[in-house]
Amino acid sequence: MTTKALIIPAAGVGSRMQKDTPKPFLQLGNSTILEQTIRRFLPLDGLQQVLVATSESFLEKAENVLEEVLPPQIKGRCLVGGKTRQESIYNALQKVSETDLVIVHDAVRPFVKLRHIQHCCNTAEQYGGAVLGVPAKDTIKRIDEQQIIKETPSRKFLWQTQTPQVFQKDLLVRAYQQAIKDNFVGTDDASLVERLGETVKMVKGDRSNFKITYPLDLELAELLIKKDK
Repeated sequence: MTTKALIIPAAGVGSRMQKDTPKPFLQLGNSTILEQTIRRFLPLDGLQQVLVATSESFLEKAENVLEEVLPPQIKGRCLVGGKTRQESIYNALQKVSETDLVIVHDAVRPFVKLRHIQHCCNTAEQYGGAVLGVPAKDTIKRIDEQQIIKETPSRKFLWQTQTPQVFQKDLLVRAYQQAIKDNFVGTDDASLVERLGETVKMVKGDRSNFKITYPLDLELAELLIKKDK
């Protein structure tokens, strides 16, 4: 069985939500968003470790969440994240035990489906890296500094990237080490692996795996939770 470790960055302040509490620790239904998200991964075969990178002030709360949701066979660890998402994930990556695959998933995507997680893991096992996403449905424009449109790329080859993003552990470690050496900051984990010239394959998910970023997203999430009951 392929062994897996899950890293969840949860150190952001969530200013766009216009709330004092960081997004992962907001209530959604009967529990926090973070708890809802972690529970999506618990049935995954081979999951051995869950690491949550969060702010120092919410470290104890994150530890309580892991203690509440994780079964005895899955080890949990909370740690203080960095100033950026990339730093937070690297901090967590250094604490990952021996494993075949590392899964990185946003704390505020609590509706990801198990079959999509598994598909990403199977694909990463074969190719080295896999990213969940959906085809772009809107027309995308490339502009310059003056907001003048310069290009309208074909949507045929444009996808909106989601998480999880899954990688063979050795590959992800190498990508992060190279990024640090080059002082490179990427927009996601896949971008760090891509710049090594390694393969990252897109896996089609669905739009229910949205990221809770704005107040309207939270309202939609609350409706979906009620619908699931």
